[in-house]
Amino acid sequence: MTKIILASGNKDKIREAREIFDSEKFEIISMKDAGIESDPEENGDTFEANAEIKARDVWEKCGGYVMADDSGLEIDAMPGELGVKSARFMGHDTAYSVKNNAILERLNDVPFEKRTARFVCTIALIDPSGDVFFTNGKMEGYISDKIQGENGFGYDPIFYLDEYGCTSAVLTEEQKNVISHRGKAVRAMRDFLEKNNE
Repeated sequence: MTKIILASGNKDKIREAREIFDSEKFEIISMKDAGIESDPEENGDTFEANAEIKARDVWEKCGGYVMADDSGLEIDAMPGELGVKSARFMGHDTAYSVKNNAILERLNDVPFEKRTARFVCTIALIDPSGDVFFTNGKMEGYISDKIQGENGFGYDPIFYLDEYGCTSAVLTEEQKNVISHRGKAVRAMRDFLEKNNE
């Protein structure tokens, strides 16, 4: 069985990764389970760079297989303002309810068809030799004209999915995992590992 440390303290990310990976082939363990603390500065210019920064910091402490993700929201009508800076938009300590309302205010006069946006996720995996591999996932949508839903977090309440007729904060966790940017990136990494560990 291949043991993979997930460089995250987020219980939801750890649970999702465990659900996606085949438990008979892979064991996903948290940093806490591995007795490792890590909080590096995410100063990369791309999702790939930040994901590798997080994975590399843990790998240097323990070796083996280490996986980390970086994700964010890209809004075409606000180029360069979110993306890798999504969590830092308006400040780390600003509530997402405030951030979401500020974005809706900014896009108030932008017609729906030009409110295109996407959630992006990159997974970085460092193997025992120190080589790094990346997978990516996207979830395309629009910025809603109002806050809707209570199931999600972050920018979910303003991220509108046309095919579902609601924001991603209305979907159940199971529905979102199937179509989410992170779910797609994690499944792609699982497939990569399965192919290369046969």
